[in-house]
Amino acid sequence: MQVKSRHHLRSDAIDEIRTALADGLGVEIDGDAFELVELTDSAFDLVLVDGEPLVFYADEEPFVTVRGANETDPDSGVVTVDAGAISFVSNGADVMRPGIVEADPDIETGDLVAIAEETHGKVLAIGRALVDGEEMVGEEGKVVESVHHVGDDLYEFEP
Repeated sequence: MQVKSRHHLRSDAIDEIRTALADGLGVEIDGDAFELVELTDSAFDLVLVDGEPLVFYADEEPFVTVRGANETDPDSGVVTVDAGAISFVSNGADVMRPGIVEADPDIETGDLVAIAEETHGKVLAIGRALVDGEEMVGEEGKVVESVHHVGDDLYEFEP
């Protein structure tokens, strides 16, 4: 991933990130330095919090990265998958209904969501909901489109 530019964020931009993540995921992002990294070969921009890639922008919407989700442990906006789905989700596959054991009922179609595994609660991927949370558990169909996952370029980004 090529860095196009890097600059520190103003306090109002930092407040917007903190508010969006608190409202959407129930998490707090603490840090002294917030730096926006614009990437040339990516659909995303990254925010380094104290040098760590904890937040990214998808369609101008701030959300935690997989690393950020595992550091902050979101309590809303989470879709939980069973052990059989782990290898698929970790490799960037979209999430299918049969693999889901639980989904936050407040998720709405189009929301970004954290996809966690059932046993330890570790986040494996970030995706975009294709249906509301109440409709995610079931027998068939794709319900979350993968956006970012463990091992992808965004995950492997080194500042």
